[in-house]
Amino acid sequence: MADRGSTLPRPEAKFVRGLGLLDSTMMVAGSMIGSGIFIVSADIARQVGSAGWLLVVWLITGVLTLIAALSYGELAAMMPRAGGQYVYLREAYSPLAGFLYGWTFYLVIQTGTIAAVAVAFARFLGVLIPSVSETHKLFEFGRFALSPTTLVAIVVLTFLTGSNCTGLKTGKIVQNIFTLTKIAALVGLVLLGLLAGANATALNANFKDWWTATFTQPVARGANEFNATPLGGLQLWLVLGTAMVGSLFAADAWHSVTLTAAEVKNPKRNLPLSLGLGVSLVCLLYFLANVAYLVALPLKGSPNGTAALERGIQFALNDRVGTAAIEVVFGEKASVIMALLIMISTFGCINGLILTGARVYYAMARDGLFFGAIGRLNRQGVPQNALVVQCLWACVLTLSGTYSELLDYVIFAVLIFYVLTMAGLFRLRRIRPEAERPYRAFGYPLVPAIYIVAASLIALDLLFSAKTRDNTWPGLLIVLAGVPVYFFWKRIGSRTEDQTDELPENTEEAGPN
Repeated sequence: MADRGSTLPRPEAKFVRGLGLLDSTMMVAGSMIGSGIFIVSADIARQVGSAGWLLVVWLITGVLTLIAALSYGELAAMMPRAGGQYVYLREAYSPLAGFLYGWTFYLVIQTGTIAAVAVAFARFLGVLIPSVSETHKLFEFGRFALSPTTLVAIVVLTFLTGSNCTGLKTGKIVQNIFTLTKIAALVGLVLLGLLAGANATALNANFKDWWTATFTQPVARGANEFNATPLGGLQLWLVLGTAMVGSLFAADAWHSVTLTAAEVKNPKRNLPLSLGLGVSLVCLLYFLANVAYLVALPLKGSPNGTAALERGIQFALNDRVGTAAIEVVFGEKASVIMALLIMISTFGCINGLILTGARVYYAMARDGLFFGAIGRLNRQGVPQNALVVQCLWACVLTLSGTYSELLDYVIFAVLIFYVLTMAGLFRLRRIRPEAERPYRAFGYPLVPAIYIVAASLIALDLLFSAKTRDNTWPGLLIVLAGVPVYFFWKRIGSRTEDQTDELPENTEEAGPN
């Protein structure tokens, strides 16, 4: 019989495998669908100037994203651990490569995206409640400002972070409900645009000449007059690369489920399958949404137009193409309908980003590359401390208003990390030929190689294009700034001895596959 005065060590909490195939697929789709699909087509339309090339941009985006997802499936099934892409880069190259990704992920990529989507939620709430305004400042100090909009964004971030701290079950229920709702809403938008929004004005303007490309830009910075320059040859292909920035980010976060791999049931089957299903569904809906825009609105229009048909896709008010398309059917009520749709979409997106992102910082801490407390799970089996530090930094970015600027900076870096991870697939095949691979990348080696070449060309285009290069180089500096930080952590940190809680063998199962 144990002595009453003795204390037994408290067993370490473990991840719970509570995500089935449906949950995992909803994680992929829910993290992808935010506000981008309703907005970015306006900027793409200004850059390419034709219906055919607008659809080509979304088609290429969909194909590249699906190739990447099907290739990541091999890595996810091979290494079903918390941290996803961080783990793949670490194992394929070195801890430094993984850290540089995790550093950029925490500093900008994930937290910046969370902040941006939270502010988007608040802005569309302002359509319903005008007092939720960005112009009224409750507090201001230098670059930091608190307005009703940022206050709502911070409340949403805090609420969803708190709900995810209560356990995986809460997070997945929220994710499933909101993802299914916004998929249904996006399907409704597509059907409404195709069946009720189609009109002769848009059809005649867009489909008589599919391929004459033009680049539309203001005659001077901030001017409301625009010039359209014909595009052709190499110049057209370079513009297509920069035009894909918006569509790629609208389709990003597709790999989110791999970050929670330690919590997926039967990960060797469900991770590759959920990646393929989720990405295929969302990319198909994105393409069809743009077809719906084109049958409801002329691509070209006037910035001085008063009605949606007069402004067209290029000059939709505040770039809100989805709202303009609905306006053709419902008139002034469109802004309220679309505001509700985007609020549902962004709320679910924020939840997915919060839930999945924290697992990267957890994995970094387990490697001694972040504060040790971040590498612990609470009693509910979730990385609560990682969730909290993620929320705090996202709130800082929200208050500073720099999230949009920072996201512009890391466009190039995100592509490079994708390319490195895809190349890591080849490297791991060579250095670990004996490793178990329950799923093998579709079309290997040709299909993954196509992605590497295409994404590398887009990255180079961003690096030297006049439209994007000013934001690309600072992004590269953000990544490189992580090098001295890595060696600092290596110096003061120590690798956690027991890392088995992120491996399948030490993860509790929750229900059948």
